[in-house]
Amino acid sequence: MKTEISTYEQQALDFLAKTNTTFSAEFVKHGKHFDNDKGTRDIYSITLSRGSRKFTFDFGQSINKSGFYYTRGVNSIPLDYKWIKYPKHKLKYLIKQEIDYSFISNLDKVHYPEAPNAYSVLACLTKYDPGTFEDFCSEFGYDTDSKKAEKTYNSVVNEWNNIKALFNDAEIEELQEIQ
Repeated sequence: MKTEISTYEQQALDFLAKTNTTFSAEFVKHGKHFDNDKGTRDIYSITLSRGSRKFTFDFGQSINKSGFYYTRGVNSIPLDYKWIKYPKHKLKYLIKQEIDYSFISNLDKVHYPEAPNAYSVLACLTKYDPGTFEDFCSEFGYDTDSKKAEKTYNSVVNEWNNIKALFNDAEIEELQEIQ
């Protein structure tokens, strides 16, 4: 079965091909990614590689595309990620072996997580120089006395420095078009 690629994803793939950059997403865990996360999400280790340069960072997938669970009526029951490699028709059989059959017999839907694609990652990257800490706080409404703001700023600066190490100015301008 061939899946259709969106124009956004194609734009990201074209950028990666043009810059000879490889993209990989490896599942790390299901948990809280951001300090203010109320729910859990799948967290992936993303690697962008180009020649001898490499940038690896954690990426929190959208909550909607995260999680490995089945639904029974309105309830979502988490599944152990050890079963993720199995297709739905085998999964139901395996689950029945570990869970009471009468409980699982009304299996409505299994939700498999989706790994982030190149577009969803490239669209989220820092593509502009964040400037000074004071400029950053002013631009994004942070308090300059906040430790959390300082931590966020340092993370953004680190990401920006890694982007500058991977791509030249013209390529960063193209990357800015991926939104």
